[in-house]
Amino acid sequence: MTTHANHPYHLVEKSPWPLTASLGALLMVSGLAKWFHLFDPSLFIIGLVSTMISSYQWWRDIARESTLQGLHTIKVMAGLRWGMILFIVSEILFFFSFFWAFFHSSLTATFDLGGIWPPCGILTFNPFQVPLLNTAILLASGVSVTWAHHATLEKTYTESNQGLLLTIILGIYFTAIQAMEYSEASFSIADSVYGSTFFVATGFHGLHVIIGTTFLSVCLFRTYKAHFSSNHHFGLEAAIWYWHFVDVVWLFLFVSIYWWGSCIL
Repeated sequence: MTTHANHPYHLVEKSPWPLTASLGALLMVSGLAKWFHLFDPSLFIIGLVSTMISSYQWWRDIARESTLQGLHTIKVMAGLRWGMILFIVSEILFFFSFFWAFFHSSLTATFDLGGIWPPCGILTFNPFQVPLLNTAILLASGVSVTWAHHATLEKTYTESNQGLLLTIILGIYFTAIQAMEYSEASFSIADSVYGSTFFVATGFHGLHVIIGTTFLSVCLFRTYKAHFSSNHHFGLEAAIWYWHFVDVVWLFLFVSIYWWGSCIL
């Protein structure tokens, strides 16, 4: 029997990480429900830790396959690109449902909401204060991550590290400011449909910022370890695509929820 592959594709080895990551996600969702109803976050923490461990191990194996074993050929990378594109499309549809709920409620404000939008009793954020600052931070991070990409293409890896580090710092800064904004909000997720749509939409975006920051942190580590070259750096490319998606979603959130949604209709 020969071990030579007669195809350009990569057939992955058996791995436990998809199963353990799925179980971790199940524990996280169940733990959230338990946390909300019983005020006990223990199950959620167990699910979060198990998901993080599985993600680390899974990411490590993929890095080994692509960098050390040379299994990610041009054909394999093309498939990975299409996979990432379809994943981002699914994320766009995910956020589309939140925008649909927001516009459906705001354009047809019912009697229960006082017939106006924002609903009676809701004191909204000034869009030209903290939200505008967060917009500037994310736009600046989009510039720095593009700088890191072009530096990789031009084989100036020191500049690539600097661009990624700056982007990560801006992502952490954005998350800290959003946490401060939440702590100072005059309304909660339980305050009518406005509170629900606001915190669900901006909260999930904040979660995506944290995930994107983690993604870029892994890429910074791999860039430091010389895992990427000018023509073989799809891991970095995928992280940059994801970060630009996060930037664009925030622009829609800022314009629709913070700016337009704060006006009395």
